Amino acid sequence: MKPDCYAVVGNPIGHSLSPRIHMLFAAQTNQSMVYEARLGRPGHFAEDVRHWFRTGLRGLNVTVPFKEEAFRLVDRRTARAQRAGAVNTVWAEADGTLTGDNTDGTGFLRDLRIRLDLDLADREILILGAGGATRGLLEPLLAEAPARLVIANRTPARAVALVESFAQLAGTTQLEASGLASIPDGPYDLLINATAAGLGTHGLSLPPGLLAGTSLAYDLVYGPASRPFLDWAREQGAGSVTDGLGMLVEQAAESFTAWRGVRPDTTPVLRELRETLDTP
Repeated sequence: MKPDCYAVVGNPIGHSLSPRIHMLFAAQTNQSMVYEARLGRPGHFAEDVRHWFRTGLRGLNVTVPFKEEAFRLVDRRTARAQRAGAVNTVWAEADGTLTGDNTDGTGFLRDLRIRLDLDLADREILILGAGGATRGLLEPLLAEAPARLVIANRTPARAVALVESFAQLAGTTQLEASGLASIPDGPYDLLINATAAGLGTHGLSLPPGLLAGTSLAYDLVYGPASRPFLDWAREQGAGSVTDGLGMLVEQAAESFTAWRGVRPDTTPVLRELRETLDTP
């Protein structure tokens, strides 16, 4: 029997670890499937994706810069995808309609809970950046009832807009917006770098006092690209730092579970990737 076909689409896409991750999941859970990386064509995303599903694709992961286009493309969205305003996981229903989900926030939270053993209740959180990555994290983070969550962005108006969008989910959390030059005083228990620009390379400058010995600094990117931010965090006294490889693996496991109905064990997959990648 021909194996089921899955893929990830992005532009660029050659660097993607998703094919490796999903094939490790498939081997571990005895699933008959193949998983490919496909280069997305700007201006032709919807056309290409519809064609792929008509010709046998079972499921698709979506990475930059197509997550918002995927949101517009799908016929149905899960509640968390609707609130995130972006889709990173797509599958075809029995009638051919396409369902879109967003597994980023859940993957991030699972990495915090399972690998890093971090309880966010009553903690203070700072997120750098107010783009799509931050939007995907806010719902699961607010559900953990932190005491305070600050979104800081180079353009403060974008952070304000996010705060207004998610205010109804804040509950007891003090949800705030600021510019990068006017971040409320720390230290913060968790500092998340969700900016597209790395520290140093693009001149992102932050005030002192945001981190302490009990703080965790988390960069959503992984590998060498995360090193400038994590080096800065160490210099600022962070108690621990991590890149986003754990989140990548956990969000992939969420997609895999939705597609195949079985949850893989992420621990050996993450360990294998750490052993072979140039990661901080």
